[in-house]
Amino acid sequence: MEKKVQRVIIGVLGGMGIVLAGRSISLLQKDGYQWGMILAGNAYSELGEEAAAGYLPLFQYEESDGKTTENFLQRVYEAAKNQIPFYGYWKQQSARARVVEDENTCHALIEANEQAAERLLGENQQQAIDEENERAKQQSETQEDTSAGEETAAQTAAVPHPQIDLSLEALADYNYVLSNFFVVDPGTYTDENEINAAAFLEKNMTMTADKDKPQILIYHTHSQEGFADSEEGDVSTSVVAVGDYLTELLQEQYGYQVIHMTDTFDLVDGKLDRSLAYNYAQGPVERMIAENPSIEVVIDLHRDGVPEGTHLVTDINGKPTARIMLFNGLSRTTDSGELDYLPNPYIQDNLAFSFQLSYQAKQYYPDLTRCIYLKGYRYNLHVRPRSILLEVGAQTNTFEEAKNAMEPFADILHRVLSGSS
Repeated sequence: MEKKVQRVIIGVLGGMGIVLAGRSISLLQKDGYQWGMILAGNAYSELGEEAAAGYLPLFQYEESDGKTTENFLQRVYEAAKNQIPFYGYWKQQSARARVVEDENTCHALIEANEQAAERLLGENQQQAIDEENERAKQQSETQEDTSAGEETAAQTAAVPHPQIDLSLEALADYNYVLSNFFVVDPGTYTDENEINAAAFLEKNMTMTADKDKPQILIYHTHSQEGFADSEEGDVSTSVVAVGDYLTELLQEQYGYQVIHMTDTFDLVDGKLDRSLAYNYAQGPVERMIAENPSIEVVIDLHRDGVPEGTHLVTDINGKPTARIMLFNGLSRTTDSGELDYLPNPYIQDNLAFSFQLSYQAKQYYPDLTRCIYLKGYRYNLHVRPRSILLEVGAQTNTFEEAKNAMEPFADILHRVLSGSS
């Protein structure tokens, strides 16, 4: 058996050597060492798997029922794979290098989560709406007339009207919190120790607005994302312009100093390429923070991708408004467990920040947020506590709908940072 395995290894490595030599030369000429290492690692990993499975088909078993024979064959199969030089190393390296940046999130999971929440709410939701309508009526009868142009005052005077139970008793239930605030991607996992609403709300996320020093950084890993009516190549109708409007709101209405990075990380040689956009963004973002240590909030602003028949829109203050989704990476996958090569000391801080934003939205703009989506990798959310990835609408929303969403988002962000409620 050992000699057969050795012959297989020699044959496979010979073929791999020829293939990798050709690919590596072209890659190094075109894109440099990093591309060559990443794709060489991918090739080693995939060819190693195919070699073990293709030449040792009788040993490829699942340990489904604990039978002694299957367990023995599984161990032989794993041992054979481990004899392929660099197989284990490159398998690990390729997993590190390949961060999946799917255009579409698990939209079906999000919809299922929202439907479950609706079933849980039942009559309480309608009761909350009726109560809010009555409060709004009473307020309109006693409130003094204000100028129609004072949108800031109208937003800051918003009255809480939650459509779900936000009491501490309800939020103490892990399953309730998970169902009403989060969607967990199948590629990762969490538990009640990590998702603790009381702990999230206790974390101090406040800071004092200061126009004299940079406090908030906004950037776009996927700067080329557009909307249903965006014109290709026209930045003024892209996600970058949505970032411009958010910057304007935070500075002029709320008094924060904001840096808006408009660098492109998803264009390579003039062509759209998102395969390494997070890798390309990391260095410039970290340098910007190092040069401006007063930055305390980091927002990676995106728009989502959904099935074409889906329109993520609601009505807020009489305006059609794109719904938003908060996104956190847990540096943990179901396949590999904790990803120690993607350390993030701020996972709990960022979860708390996302939760407090969502908690404020549930009070003042109940239909604004879709969920807090939890996925397995890091997505550059390790650069600061209070780092978030924000998805504003999707490709089926209009630019105006996405822009309108920045008004309630700026309001809830300010509520969290100022400690107001």
